[in-house]
Amino acid sequence: MARTTFPGISCDAFVAETDRKALEALKRVPLLPQVIRKFHESGIDRWIYCWNMATSVRCGPKQYATVYEILRECSDILDMPEPELYLTSNPFPNAFAGGIERPYITIRSSLLDTLDDQQLYHLIGHELGHIKAGHILYRSVASVLMPLLEMLGRRTLGLGDVAQIALMSAFFEWSRQAEITADRAGLLCAQDFTLSAQANLMLTGGPSRLAHEADHTSFLDQARAYQDMNFMDSIGKMLIFMFYGVTSSHPMPVHRAHELEKWYESGAYSRILAGHYRKNANSNI
Repeated sequence: MARTTFPGISCDAFVAETDRKALEALKRVPLLPQVIRKFHESGIDRWIYCWNMATSVRCGPKQYATVYEILRECSDILDMPEPELYLTSNPFPNAFAGGIERPYITIRSSLLDTLDDQQLYHLIGHELGHIKAGHILYRSVASVLMPLLEMLGRRTLGLGDVAQIALMSAFFEWSRQAEITADRAGLLCAQDFTLSAQANLMLTGGPSRLAHEADHTSFLDQARAYQDMNFMDSIGKMLIFMFYGVTSSHPMPVHRAHELEKWYESGAYSRILAGHYRKNANSNI
């Protein structure tokens, strides 16, 4: 399948407005500058990078070439530097992007059994979207935020529990909204909404001997039904958010599927595919 590239594309072409607003709210939390400064001073990003390299296999032209070539092509599509790519053994399907100074993507081995090669374009595009949109610093800080705050304590930062709770809540809200942006980047790389919907379905249902019976159209019907619940069901959704969602770094997968479908049907994706998109300020294309 020949895919369109987007020379000079800016992340602003696909960043969700909810992501942008949540990040602005996060940056207004007074405690954030101190936490980021401590994060840099402690060298945690370098520690995480070294740990990842020590426990994963780096992919390349001679090492897991199939998935590496997908990364290379997706990087070209989004017109961005190619990050390092790693594969690690883990039975629970997931992937993550990290590395502030040296960006990388790590894919768990079970994902290669969950998604086919075409669906991997959405997954890898999703992780590249996090990198291109500048999410990595804040995602990295969030991944160690609670233990970091516990380690530093109130006396070190000079702020109380209310400020810490406000910061953590802002981080969790932004992290969920950032996933909406990354899903859009996944679609831009997959360049087939069906592929992206199938990838989200398989990630939600997980690997199974009955995976061939999965139906993405039914999954999207489920996503629409979830959004259209009546008042009493909506109260249940609110309670789920309060007791589960507030501490979850990812939005509910069914909600994500619906958000991606709305963006696709809005025509924004088609306009980008046709070459009408925001470009980087230094782009001369």
